[in-house]
Parts: sequence; C-alpha cells; structure tokens
Amino acid sequence: MIDRRSFIVASLAALLPAGASAAGRPVRPEPQTVDYGPAKLDIYAADGANNLPVVFFVHGGAWRVGKRSQVGAKPGFLLANGFVFVSIDYRMLPQADVATQAGDVEKAYAYVRANIARHGGDPDRIVGMGHSAGCHLIALTGMRGGLPGVAALILDDTRAYDLAALSRNGGMVRAYARAFSDPTQWEALSPASYIDGRKHPPTFIAYSRAPGRGEESKAFAERLRAAGAKVRMFDGSAYTHMSINGDFGKDGDALTAAAMAFLKATVG
Repeated sequence: MIDRRSFIVASLAALLPAGASAAGRPVRPEPQTVDYGPAKLDIYAADGANNLPVVFFVHGGAWRVGKRSQVGAKPGFLLANGFVFVSIDYRMLPQADVATQAGDVEKAYAYVRANIARHGGDPDRIVGMGHSAGCHLIALTGMRGGLPGVAALILDDTRAYDLAALSRNGGMVRAYARAFSDPTQWEALSPASYIDGRKHPPTFIAYSRAPGRGEESKAFAERLRAAGAKVRMFDGSAYTHMSINGDFGKDGDALTAAAMAFLKATVG
C-alpha cells in the first residue's frame, strides 16, 4: 500500500524535470484535435516527440457531463516528463447509454493505437487512465479486452467495479442508479465480471475518502491479484473525489508521485 506521506517530497522531486517547478512549469500545451468517429479527442505532444509512452485519459462526470478539455495540469506535467497525452470525449447520457460509451472509448483507443506514432507516441506503450465515470469505463474496457495491447491502467476513484455488490451494499443511488438503471446489464457493465484466467495489464488503483471508494477499490484489487495481475494501491483518503483528479500534476502532489513511479516501472 502506498500512502500519501511516503511520496510528498522525495519521490515527486526526483520525478520532476528541471524547470518544472511552480516557478518554471511549462504552460499548458495546445492539443491537436481529431475526430475519431463518435466524438473528438485531443492529442498533446511535445515538439520532436518520438516513440514516447502515451497516457490515454477518459474524463469523469457521472456518465452524463464532462469534456475532454477538463484535464488540469496533466498535459503540461506529462509532456515535461516524457509522455504523449491524449484526452477523449465520448457520448453522454441520456443520448448514449453506458454500453455505448464503453464502445466509444474502445473506438478512441483503436484510433490512437493506429495513429499515435505520427504524433511521437509508442502504440505499444499506451496507459489507460480514467477518473470517476471515466475510471469505470477504462476499467471495464481494459478488463474485457477492449483495449488490445494496453500496457497498464490507472484507475482513479470509482465505486462501479462490481455493480451487483454495489447494490447489495446500498450504493446504487443517485448517479449510479441513473447510469445503471437496468439490473440485467449489471454483469456486462461490471469490470469485475471480466477478471478471469486471461492476462490483465498492470493496474494502479487509487481511491479518495468519498463514501465506499476504499472498500470497492480494495475488493477489486484483491480479485485482480487473485487472478495473477500486478496491482498497486494508493490510499487517497486525504483527497476528496474531485481533488484526487484535479491535483494530478501539481507540485507536491502525492498521487502524482505514486502514479509516476508506477508508470516508470511499467512503461519506462
């Protein structure tokens, strides 16, 4: 288990490049926007990028709101640390249900895998990352094999790993009840349903102090470990549900340091 205090100073300082401090951090770069079919995605790449690992990000918003531009400090920080960064839009409830959204994520990933080399990214070193609803969608598509060749997953704060268990625990309320109103779809839309004998990518799981996040995240991690997957947990109980995403890439942020250590170990 990685705790907040372990990484606050030493780890993040070691990972930040020269000139990436609060006084010298690069401004947020401008993306190239492309249409991948159902929606659009933004590709952030530094000039001269070549064969770099890629972070493929899916935003949150209760499956109903949100947009690809809501990425905070992530693009500037990750580019400064030798990554290409991609952020996608996907169709929203109620016009598109969660199954359709998962399909959008897979289409966006397929586009990126086929085209990212032209932007300096390595198609064999793509890391799927998502927060909240986006965390669920990355977990679902990654576990069911919808992100072929994905190098790793970073899962940031959802309760929607096992929907039947969530219902039994009284968590099928508000945004979850709206998104998953049909119990006959719960198994198909639960990332935990796909943890089986297949090989799953190395997975980093973070959770905030929001109700239920720790319990569901730990249960999901244990199922992955039992199936032979490599799992790293981050105790984000010092964070709110929003700050565990919004603080990523900021100076002194513990989750950033822990995630970067994971990225360095998995994709270099």
